[in-house]
Amino acid sequence: VFILRTIQKVLDELGSGMEDVVRTRMYVTDIHNWEAIGKAHGAYFSEIKPASTMVEVSGLINRDMLVEIEVTAIIQKH
Repeated sequence: VFILRTIQKVLDELGSGMEDVVRTRMYVTDIHNWEAIGKAHGAYFSEIKPASTMVEVSGLINRDMLVEIEVTAIIQKH
């Protein structure tokens, strides 16, 4: 959930929001946690429903990290 809050904060700072996210990629170190990860993802994106992919990886740059989320957002200039 921390990373999702961070994504939300960064988008807010850019004058955007989660509703502008069109794609997410979740890199997970243990695919057996897919349900919990999907539930957290759904809490933020259930209304938006961006295209999403979840991939199991052997590790992330920080060994303590379990999930990395990459998002693509389309931000309209005002």
